[in-house]
Amino acid sequence: MKKGILWFVAVVAVIAVFIATTISGLNLGVVEIPSATDGIRLGLDLQGGAMITFEARTEDGSAPSKADMEIAKTVLRKRLDAANYTEGTVTAAGDTRLTVEIPSVTDPEEAVALLGKTAVLEFRDADGNVIISGNEVKSAESVYGQVSENGANQHHVVLSLTSEGREKFTQATKKAASQASAEKNYIDIYLDETLQSRPFVDASYASTGINSEEVVITIGSEDSLNPAGGEESKTLANIINSGRLPFALEEIELRSVGPTLGEKALETSLFAGFIGLLLVMLFMILIYRLSGVVASISLAFYTALLVVIMSLLKVNLSLPGIAGIILSIGMAVDANVIIYERIKEELRVGKTLKASIDAGFKRAFTAILDSNVTTLIAAVVLYCFGMGTIRGFAITLGLGVVISMFTVLVVSRFLLYRLVDMNIKSLKAYGA
Repeated sequence: MKKGILWFVAVVAVIAVFIATTISGLNLGVVEIPSATDGIRLGLDLQGGAMITFEARTEDGSAPSKADMEIAKTVLRKRLDAANYTEGTVTAAGDTRLTVEIPSVTDPEEAVALLGKTAVLEFRDADGNVIISGNEVKSAESVYGQVSENGANQHHVVLSLTSEGREKFTQATKKAASQASAEKNYIDIYLDETLQSRPFVDASYASTGINSEEVVITIGSEDSLNPAGGEESKTLANIINSGRLPFALEEIELRSVGPTLGEKALETSLFAGFIGLLLVMLFMILIYRLSGVVASISLAFYTALLVVIMSLLKVNLSLPGIAGIILSIGMAVDANVIIYERIKEELRVGKTLKASIDAGFKRAFTAILDSNVTTLIAAVVLYCFGMGTIRGFAITLGLGVVISMFTVLVVSRFLLYRLVDMNIKSLKAYGA
């Protein structure tokens, strides 16, 4: 009995310290939330951010096509996602402009630096002549494997060209490979007028050139700007993909924007969630007595653990994200209810308390696993195919489901067993 009391008190004390430490790290009027750079990032609707308006500039001054503007929009969207600003937005503003809004970034110049330059990607020969540009490149992929049939595995980039780009590239590589001087048998890759890579063309292509829509760029010692390694291969592929704009984008307006829902939106939303959580805990305690107390401790620990993990992952938090958290809390409560009802059923047929807890968790596990897995699948689909706040909702919902499974099946179970060790065996104490 003493051992059970010590274990129960020790675990509850650790959870209480963890929750108190988490609350002290938040910044919401009474408490403090981590900063945009060190923890949870607040979305545009809660904190505001920076807004940049880009104007498309073509070489001949003509208006870009709608398809080209969609390419530019996708590139900017991917750059935001790569920087973990999933709550950022990219919208069209007329036929030649794109507006980008980035949450938590109050300095517009910082926002421009985050997105990087958006100039035209160019492949040039040794004389500086442009061979192909970004609109003649389909894609670039970093690959580790054999370049030739009997060759060793190595990192390389597979460059996919359009039919027009293939013809130009064939002639350019034929010329480069046949150069008498070894100092000119290369093709330069430029982004924003900055040399990014200098792959050399093998002399064996002097008569035919590299005549293929898929071109292999090996990453090795021959390329002085990109030493051998997987990171260099990925970096080069990313540079080519992110620079495949058919025109240049010039920033014409930079300014800060305020929260779209007002400064009090976050505080009132979290306050409503806090009240809801307290009411749920009160309900669990009234219905399930000591089991309800255990469920409440587990829920409090779940909430604190979710906040810490979101902070470590620098998750963007918006109102849809808060909705995902509340929904996952509801699923955690639902799992507790299923387990406790199973335990009560086992107690009614005359089983001992420990045997009832064992059977309750065992029989409820399948139902809990099925519901959580289906929800997790939905969250993954939303994240993969959604954008902006939809992704924020998917992230918080997915994290909440995984963490709630842990707290319900591990923390709640452990504390219930410690109650049994303390010889608290009255069925009324467990709601039966």
